[in-house]
Amino acid sequence: MTTYDTIVIGAGMSGVTAARMLADEGASVLVLEARDRVGGRMNTDRTAGFPVDLGASWVHGIAGSRLWDLVQALDIPTIEYTVGSFQAGGRPIENFDGEGRPMDAASTTQWVDDVASADRLLVEEIAASSPGDTYLDVTERALDRSGFAPERIDEIREFFRHRVEEQCGAWIGDLDAHGLDEDAIDGDEVIFPRGYDELPRRIGHGLDIRVNSVVTRVARADDGIVVSTENGEFSARSALVTVPLGVLKAGSIDFVPPLPDTVAAPVSRLGMGVFNKIFIQFPERFWNESSYVLRALGEAGEHWHSWYDVSAVSGLPTLLTFAAGPFGRRMQDLPDDEIVADVVAALRALYGDSVGAPTAHWITRWGHDPFSNGSYSHLAAGSSHHDHDEAAGPVDGVLHFAGEATWGDEPATVGAAYYSGHRAAERILGHEVDLAAFAAGIRAREQNPEN
Repeated sequence: MTTYDTIVIGAGMSGVTAARMLADEGASVLVLEARDRVGGRMNTDRTAGFPVDLGASWVHGIAGSRLWDLVQALDIPTIEYTVGSFQAGGRPIENFDGEGRPMDAASTTQWVDDVASADRLLVEEIAASSPGDTYLDVTERALDRSGFAPERIDEIREFFRHRVEEQCGAWIGDLDAHGLDEDAIDGDEVIFPRGYDELPRRIGHGLDIRVNSVVTRVARADDGIVVSTENGEFSARSALVTVPLGVLKAGSIDFVPPLPDTVAAPVSRLGMGVFNKIFIQFPERFWNESSYVLRALGEAGEHWHSWYDVSAVSGLPTLLTFAAGPFGRRMQDLPDDEIVADVVAALRALYGDSVGAPTAHWITRWGHDPFSNGSYSHLAAGSSHHDHDEAAGPVDGVLHFAGEATWGDEPATVGAAYYSGHRAAERILGHEVDLAAFAAGIRAREQNPEN
């Protein structure tokens, strides 16, 4: 049996990043991937002749972002689209009130001011919160202090709930009071007209990646690691596990001996959310050309509440909406036609007969995916930001973990996956890896593939 320097489990962004950095240092690296493709939760569907990002879509905040530096170094085109942070204002948004009526400029200004005022109170309540408090607890305290009329409170309450669902994939009552602390976004956000999975595919090109290799067991021994798959066993001096948190929480991989509490306890405390996407194309645009988002507030937006105009990617009128948290889990059990009909009915309640019959759609069901068991991690009630980083290990100096759930500064993002892969590679190598040199090495190999 060949013994590798390192076996990397998972060929998502963190896995291919670490594997490439290790291989660039001359290490023998094997990457085992359960799926039939590279990218993990970066999954681009190109069957329609244009890319549809079914998983990750955005770089959330390009100012000071090392992920953005990588995108630029690889000369990957992007489109500025700064609404992924679920803003109340700041960009052209078509707002509808709780009765489904369009809001005029004065009403919109009042709404944005209301959210800003409530958010200031919310920051104070979070700072004063006690261990065990949920995000629902602190939002209700902030709303109680707002002094707003009941109908205005109802609309902000609904907005807070949806903001948590979109950013965490969780019910507001399941999220820790500090659950959105790390969600500050600096600078514009961008999407990818060629598909986001270009990034992990280019990083991983040329690596020894075995797809359709489902890992069932990771055993630690005195002389290293033995990894068992449905296709046989592999040995290495060290291993890096980059599977999503949902896979770890499900116990899909048997760790022998069991993981110590230093890693197992953070994994058990953190939550794995569900965030599903529904793309719908229409024969013609019925919303304003300049609008980024269509948003129904209050009762009108109880379920389907925000639609994002992503037409720039395909050149065809396309809206993207989300089903997240408990609603997302219920939705993914329904057939496509029921989901599409429900979304269209919600749009027609706002726009009437101008909403044409859809011409195409794409729907995700990440909660049903056995290789992720959800969309991304969140700070569940009872967990802390430290749990993310502590989940990275290492264990016995030979077993490491990476992925968005293991990076405390900005979990649930591609940036977190990238940075955690970089950290894991440095820990395994025992020295720093320069990110600029890493990007330059990718470009050099592409330009001189025979070297």
